[in-house]
Amino acid sequence: MKNQIYVKRKTKETDILLQLQVVGSQKLSIETGIGFFDHMLQQLAFHSGWDLQIKVYGDLQIDDHHVVEDTAICLGDAINQYWRSVDSICRYGQSLLPMDETLVLVAVDVSGRGLYRGELNFNREFLGTLSTEMIAHFFKTFAMKAGLTLHIKPMDFENNHHLAEACFKATARALKQALNTNNMKSSTKGLL
Repeated sequence: MKNQIYVKRKTKETDILLQLQVVGSQKLSIETGIGFFDHMLQQLAFHSGWDLQIKVYGDLQIDDHHVVEDTAICLGDAINQYWRSVDSICRYGQSLLPMDETLVLVAVDVSGRGLYRGELNFNREFLGTLSTEMIAHFFKTFAMKAGLTLHIKPMDFENNHHLAEACFKATARALKQALNTNNMKSSTKGLL
């Protein structure tokens, strides 16, 4: 099992160094330059039980798109490396997560087929300096690169901060289940 994973990505737009330990102890150091995005990544890593270090330098003078997208690429790549190095994972995970007035359902299938389906209808353009449209883009990019199917369905919400945070926390809990190792085969095909 490859538990300690390093990903480095350097383009003309971003320079990212990521270190992930899926079976971790919730040690976190996340610096993307976007405060609210850091907060969401902390929720994702903490509630998954990961150790996660991310340092991102990016062209934030333009906007947040490249930093968010490239961070999703790196994190997705790390998750993909992890689950492909494990003999057998639970594969499926789900979470129905309440956060005050917000209720979010997330389901994950670590199948090798990247797909995102979600209905994130924020009614604010920004949360801090993170454009809310980039939240769905993060999840889509992450799912594609990680090789997993990710469904995110908000059932109820009033507060945009709560909606975003519940999505990241519920995704974390579903991923924690899906990436758990076991002694059973993950597919009747014998291979994911």
